[in-house]
Amino acid sequence: PTAPQAQFLAVNIPNLTAGGNVSVLAGDAQADIPAFLAGYTAAMITDEYHIGMVIPQGNADAQRAFNAFSNGKTYYCGLCRTFYILPYDFPQYIEVPPDEDPSRYGGYANALINDRKVYTLFIYPDLANADFLSYVGTTGAMIIGTKMPEPRPGGWVMTIQPDTIKAIQTSWPNLIAGQGGVTVQSPLGIADVDPALLSLGKQRLVQETLDALLAGRISTSNP
Repeated sequence: PTAPQAQFLAVNIPNLTAGGNVSVLAGDAQADIPAFLAGYTAAMITDEYHIGMVIPQGNADAQRAFNAFSNGKTYYCGLCRTFYILPYDFPQYIEVPPDEDPSRYGGYANALINDRKVYTLFIYPDLANADFLSYVGTTGAMIIGTKMPEPRPGGWVMTIQPDTIKAIQTSWPNLIAGQGGVTVQSPLGIADVDPALLSLGKQRLVQETLDALLAGRISTSNP
């Protein structure tokens, strides 16, 4: 308030409300677009489309995310016919009860990987703690996530995360013009790509699909 002529953009500062000359970079509240893109990418790189999700039980947003994940797979490969008959279809998912001990999450991933032959996993962000992701990285499965822990888990394909730099670049002209006090939504981007798992050509297709999702040319949900 003592410098009304200056515009401020708060980045990664929790519990701050936009107003006056303070704009705030919003946290990532998008669940369907990352899930759709993960399903699309996983179908592209996985033998026989053996892909799956780990989601929290009773979470409506997670259910919508799985629907988007499934639609991403279908967007890539249509009917996705496979050569081998299995007693279940892909993508598969497994639910983790809300009162489950996080140290036991690995057992749920094992049920998908070992019992249902899932080769690539997308773990819903609410469950994706560093220890869990690191454990999955030891199983031989591939992982697509929204935040990569350090050290990098084995099989980490890519990260789908808010592009903070692009958000700042997009909002900068308005801030310079003195138009502030708004909440700025970060567009999504891909990072931490392993070119051994996602080649440059496939990465280009993934980026084109993400651009179309952000532009509203692709719907993540069924009509």
